[in-house]
Amino acid sequence: MENDLSNYRKSYDKGELLLKDAPENPMELFQKWFYEVDKYFPEDENNAMTIATIGMDGYPKNRVVLLKKFTFEGFIFYTNYNSEKGRAITENPNVCLSFFWHGAERQIIIKGEAEKIAPNMSDGYFESRPKGSQLGALASNQSEIIPNRTFLENKLKALEIEYERKAVERPEHWGGYMVKPVEIEFWQGRPNRLHDRIRYQLQSDYNWLIHRLSP
Repeated sequence: MENDLSNYRKSYDKGELLLKDAPENPMELFQKWFYEVDKYFPEDENNAMTIATIGMDGYPKNRVVLLKKFTFEGFIFYTNYNSEKGRAITENPNVCLSFFWHGAERQIIIKGEAEKIAPNMSDGYFESRPKGSQLGALASNQSEIIPNRTFLENKLKALEIEYERKAVERPEHWGGYMVKPVEIEFWQGRPNRLHDRIRYQLQSDYNWLIHRLSP
């Protein structure tokens, strides 16, 4: 390699996160950070998040999905329930989400349990998608081996003809999950690698225990 990665350096100096400014509920801070990043760094896909699952082979696996809604109860994304991630969640619903907003020098790590949302909620979101995306959900047996790209494109073309004059119904194997958090950690980059880390942990009485962590 031509570049020596050990020499890569960056100074973090765009913000601070002090314990005195941390609200009692971490979802308030998530909402504040999300909308700040969305306002000041609109060029980024700020709802892109990494989800880590434990696969049936025992290995963790990360991939990027899109956050489509968040409430005080949790974080919602959509996928194929028969996909590798869907099967992993069925076996072990404990997952980890992470957001990294490099423009704001912020990271959020969320541990939680994923569960399927109500079918009518998945119906509503599926109906809001462009028809091409709806047909894509039908065409792709996500995570399954296929012979080539032409195979996939031919399936889509056949579906476009089939559904040219009719609505596309949500397939039962496609829908949403809500990740209900049990721990959320907020990271704000600071100079000299003395980053701010605030961790929230859900207690049995549904209050949140808050600690500052050493970077």
